[in-house]
Amino acid sequence: MRTLQYDVVVIGGGPAGLAAALKARETAKRVAVLERNDELGGILNQCIHSGFGLHVFKEELTGPEYAQRYVDMVRATDIECYLETMVIDVTSERQVIAMSPEGMLIFEAGAIVLAMGCRERTRGQIRIPGTRPAGVFTAGLAQRYMNMENFKPGKTVVILGSGDIGLIMARRMTLEGAKVAGVYEVMPYANGLLRNIKNCLDDFGIPLHLSTTVTKIIGQSRLQAVEVSAVDENLKPIPGTEEIIPCDTLLLSVGLIPENELSKQAGVRLNPVTNGPVVNAALETSVPGIFACGNVLHVHDLVDQVTQESEEAGIYAAAFATGNMAAPSEDAGIEVKPEGLVRYTVPSMIDPSAVEAVRIKFRVGRPCKKGRIRISSGDQVLFENKKAKEFVPSIMENIRIKSGAFADLTEPVKVTVVEE
Repeated sequence: MRTLQYDVVVIGGGPAGLAAALKARETAKRVAVLERNDELGGILNQCIHSGFGLHVFKEELTGPEYAQRYVDMVRATDIECYLETMVIDVTSERQVIAMSPEGMLIFEAGAIVLAMGCRERTRGQIRIPGTRPAGVFTAGLAQRYMNMENFKPGKTVVILGSGDIGLIMARRMTLEGAKVAGVYEVMPYANGLLRNIKNCLDDFGIPLHLSTTVTKIIGQSRLQAVEVSAVDENLKPIPGTEEIIPCDTLLLSVGLIPENELSKQAGVRLNPVTNGPVVNAALETSVPGIFACGNVLHVHDLVDQVTQESEEAGIYAAAFATGNMAAPSEDAGIEVKPEGLVRYTVPSMIDPSAVEAVRIKFRVGRPCKKGRIRISSGDQVLFENKKAKEFVPSIMENIRIKSGAFADLTEPVKVTVVEE
């Protein structure tokens, strides 16, 4: 057993972790990245489609290309990367315990950045009735099988859920010669980005069925069909609307869950809406010196947004580790509260003295054709967009306000969308 000391320890070697580590290294001397896989890059290594990097690099890249740029930048520094290293515990005293090829390692950190990403919801979590045949996959697992293992999951496919990974896999399966019978979405609106609806479904003639879900799985050793049903306004199946769809493969694209088992072990308080940590404007969790970013904090639309957020986390983590940032208590600062259509906000607390500017990110809980963002405290309006716009749950809103606007506030900051 070895004990190692670092200014900043980043848990996770995906796009969030690499961006945080690079920024942290600009001011912190010793930075380490701990990654459980045998390679850096995270989930991007299996995302061979294009559409990444338009904001960060001002050009269109595939997932592996985007990841490799950050891998190369990290390798050009003295950041130490521990691969095949599984973190098994994180303490509130900023101690990280991990198993590696050389045995157990204990990392004592000045600051920790949580960047573990997220995982997919499974069939068991959404409780689809029926038998347990082969042929039922999460969309991300099917993507890995096809893009990295050269294995085709099936020939006739039904996709449940219209999240971006499900839409992308509808196109991917079609390009590999499979027949995609349809994409079924329980909500009355699509959950993926509009560009993916257009490029992945419309361009390939793949039907999207809204307010419809899979209500039964049929088959013994191999999936033979699924039963789908229309749902009412309470998302309950409507009797008499059942339809049998023959297929040998069902892909589930039914949501992502931040990977926060380690966060819980460290005593980090979680947001019940996002399942990610509660953070302040410096992306610091309820445990001083532990920061969070990327999909472990809340699920993002674009990897470019993950990079931006993670760079900020790296900056603040390094500032904490080097003694250039105060350690606020859990209840310090001003509370940020979502209201009305707004489902959640990041951050949940604002300490104006800790940051130069505050980024308030949020999602709406349902589509709104025309509305205005309003951020206020008491009778004081801190931000309101002049022109009304459309809001959809699949797009995260991102508002930047100078920290001086929050300096003298005593009441909670309320974030809402005013419908017109």
